[in-house]
Amino acid sequence: MQFIDLKAQYASLRDPIHERMQRVLDHGQYIMGPEVRELEQRLEGYTGSSHCITAASGTEALLISLMALGVGPGDEVITTPFTFVATAEVIALAGATPVFVDVEPDTCNMDASRLVAAITGRTRAIMPVSLYGQVADMEEIQSIARRHGDIPVIEDAAQSFGATYRGARSCNLSTIGCTSFFPSKPLGCYGDGGAIFTSDDGLAKAMREIRVHGQERRYFHTRVGVGGRMDTLQCAIVLAKLEQFDREIEQRLAVGARYLEMLGDLPNVQRLSVRPDRTCVWGQFTVQVDRREHVLQQLAAAGIPTAVHYPVPLHRQPAYAASCRIAGSLEHADAVAARVVSLPMHPYLERQTQEQIVAALAQATA
Repeated sequence: MQFIDLKAQYASLRDPIHERMQRVLDHGQYIMGPEVRELEQRLEGYTGSSHCITAASGTEALLISLMALGVGPGDEVITTPFTFVATAEVIALAGATPVFVDVEPDTCNMDASRLVAAITGRTRAIMPVSLYGQVADMEEIQSIARRHGDIPVIEDAAQSFGATYRGARSCNLSTIGCTSFFPSKPLGCYGDGGAIFTSDDGLAKAMREIRVHGQERRYFHTRVGVGGRMDTLQCAIVLAKLEQFDREIEQRLAVGARYLEMLGDLPNVQRLSVRPDRTCVWGQFTVQVDRREHVLQQLAAAGIPTAVHYPVPLHRQPAYAASCRIAGSLEHADAVAARVVSLPMHPYLERQTQEQIVAALAQATA
């Protein structure tokens, strides 16, 4: 059994992937070739954003965004401690201080009601994470940001590309949206890749320059930058995958709905809550259980692959414990970190396999 079945996806896209890659091999423009801009234009149309800037990874997309906003030493960026380390990592790399607010215990996303108390005169950005494929409460977060001096909001949408929030697409809900094309993401390449989205012309210009070493034109550098380009071959792969992305999103929604239905009768398994005004594309299908180590062992014995996203919240990580600021209690982040388990999830997961997984989970949590 596969935790994420990339082989099944490749089998269905073999010819278009090969054709797209062969075009790159034929023209030989491996860095900033025509497929880079083609992908950006396709993604602009998909999200509704005015600008898409591809990047070397989702992490690089976040870092470039902070650099474009001028975030630096002495500044604070508010985010959640229950996320992949890259979210706090880029804040620290920019020289700023990560400020952690607690999460909602049922969605694992930033609790917007905790946000106002965390804002200070040093707050330069707010970075909610659309965890597990469900968009955070962006309208409330945006409203708070506007009332406190138009603080820029960066959606970390590494796991939620393709999801919707009140009819709008993830990555086009705030000042900046960033996503990842890591192979396991809803829209993935075959290496590292990412993208930044904005409708602010000035920020878009800055981010395009930053990703090529701060270069406005060849060998003329207007700002400090990074080597943050997405390879042409990876852009070609994502272009091929876009041909069936809508269908895969529909399949993800269907697989997620089946899981939620099947798990409804298990009293010792807490499902993720999906708010009625948004969709979840299930970048991970994650539940909460007690006695997690026992459950993981039982599932492994039954041949069910699992993962834990994420076992140690960022305010308890050695690299950040002494350099972050904690805004209020983080009791929910601590609690969910001790209970989360991610089950196999991908668009090609069949009902019969899901029934096997749920049966094993029922036995493990009984």
